[in-house]
Amino acid sequence: SDGCSPGQNLHSCFECCIKCLGGVPYASLVATILCFSGVALFCGCGHVALTGTLTMLENHFSQITTDHATLTIVIQTMQYVIYGIASFFFVYGIILLAEGFYTTSAVKKELQSQFKTTVCGRCITATFVFLTYILGLAFLGIFGFSAIPVFLFYNMWTTCAAMKSPMANITDPDSICVDVRQYGIIPWNATPGKACGSTLGDICSTSEFYLSFHLYIVACAGAGATLIALIHYLMILSANWAYLRSSCNQNEYQDIKTKDDDVEEGGSKEGLNSSYS
Repeated sequence: SDGCSPGQNLHSCFECCIKCLGGVPYASLVATILCFSGVALFCGCGHVALTGTLTMLENHFSQITTDHATLTIVIQTMQYVIYGIASFFFVYGIILLAEGFYTTSAVKKELQSQFKTTVCGRCITATFVFLTYILGLAFLGIFGFSAIPVFLFYNMWTTCAAMKSPMANITDPDSICVDVRQYGIIPWNATPGKACGSTLGDICSTSEFYLSFHLYIVACAGAGATLIALIHYLMILSANWAYLRSSCNQNEYQDIKTKDDDVEEGGSKEGLNSSYS
């Protein structure tokens, strides 16, 4: 019969799989996964940590609502910004992954002389390079800013740990205080504004403090992962743009060389015809 054998079908299926896997931009895929993971950690943990921080301040450091009204507005605004960051990077990561697929396909087809890069394609890649660079600088600032609450909570945690340590030999625990007003989080007229001694130890034992402290650490790590992903994207896009640019120059050179060869070939034919006339 003329039908294909099972071995031939398996071989063709294997070749098809290899062809499909060869078109996957693995570098962009890894960067996208890292970007999505980092943004998810930063936005999710940061949102919950901000809520826990506000609850802790209301219960222990600023019991009058008007004293921390500005802080409440700032935290709510930051949570809305987190929503925007999550939505934007979800779309932007998909776009960069699609751009990676496009560039990989363009390179493979160009190597097979089936495709030539356009000015529009190179401009799009250059635009993504510039935008990713700006986003990288922005997230560098976000990464530094996200380390601030980690530092504040760590200072408070080490103070509580030192106060509970039997090696400390503290005679007057009430003299050990944490005043959050000195950090500018709440105004100086907030009541009570600080926690001392056993009150401070009780705050460190609350679920709001424990959860917020660890969530801020994870959120900071997520911001760092997102920054690494953006740097990864920047390297990929820069390499793609450089390759497309060099490929364009090579194509222009080949076109000029082909035209020169055609002119020389036409001139030689005219000379040959005139010699026989």
